Amino acid sequence: MLNKRALITGITGQDGSYLAEFLLAKSYKVFGITRRTSTPNYERIRHFQDKVELIPGDLLDQQSLTSAVKIADPDEIYNLAAQSFVATSWSQPVLTGEFTALGTTRVLEAMRQVKPEAKFYQASSSEMFGMVKETPQNEKTSFHPRSPYGVAKTYGHWITINYRESYDLFAVSGILFNHESPRRGLEFVTRKVTNGVAKIKLGQAKSITLGNLDAKRDWGFAGDYVEAMWLMLQQPKADDYVIATGENHSVADFVKEAFLVIGEKNWRKYVKTSKEFIRPAEVDFLIGDYSKAKRVLKWAPKTSFKSLVKMMVEADIELLKKNSR
Repeated sequence: MLNKRALITGITGQDGSYLAEFLLAKSYKVFGITRRTSTPNYERIRHFQDKVELIPGDLLDQQSLTSAVKIADPDEIYNLAAQSFVATSWSQPVLTGEFTALGTTRVLEAMRQVKPEAKFYQASSSEMFGMVKETPQNEKTSFHPRSPYGVAKTYGHWITINYRESYDLFAVSGILFNHESPRRGLEFVTRKVTNGVAKIKLGQAKSITLGNLDAKRDWGFAGDYVEAMWLMLQQPKADDYVIATGENHSVADFVKEAFLVIGEKNWRKYVKTSKEFIRPAEVDFLIGDYSKAKRVLKWAPKTSFKSLVKMMVEADIELLKKNSR
């Protein structure tokens, strides 16, 4: 049997890099779409870059996406690219809509025109729930997004369902709750915390400045979640799934746990807060019910909250030591 072929948008991001590794381990031929920039950032895929084929393309450009699907001739398409930082979506709402909402439509349209028999995965987000109507949130919970990012993801989610129903495509959405890793961007609060704690440990900083310490999230490990993406495309029927841990922790909990990794119990003396990092509209309480994924996909998270925080802090300490050498 010929090896399966997969096309990943956002391959250089956190999720894209973990997914590419996962698929390579399953002997897939992996293609990734990358934007042409003056300073390309391949840091997350450097250790396996020679094993994947990168195709220039852009979610803002229909022709480049259509061309990428022709070149890759994929069995599976994973749309992970987006303007994915919620805070930026407030300062760049139109660009966020172009990338995160209309970009999804362009990838679906490229697949519909070139390879309609392929299977499509859309990266939906718990941010779509926003002002939550019930707790925990599941596949039937209604959406009330509270940021331009959440609104754009909601569009991406519904256009995926629309293409599935209108054109009989195998198109699914994974409604993923927050998932972190040592590959998370430094602009995200979890990585900001672990990087800050690592700097304090190494004497490179004296404090961390954060926003709302009371915001609560359902945090999992990105490496666990990419398996769920793949499992969705192995099912006989296309459907949507919530992927989460079913646990809820505040930003303060995350900070406390991170400082415990370096043996510091009194974390408050190192943490400052600033209104600059508080969102215009906050999502206060997100916690996912992944029972459908557990039942149908036989999927469950493997990495505990404590293990995740420890992994990230230790990785940042090693990274800072390496960079200082």
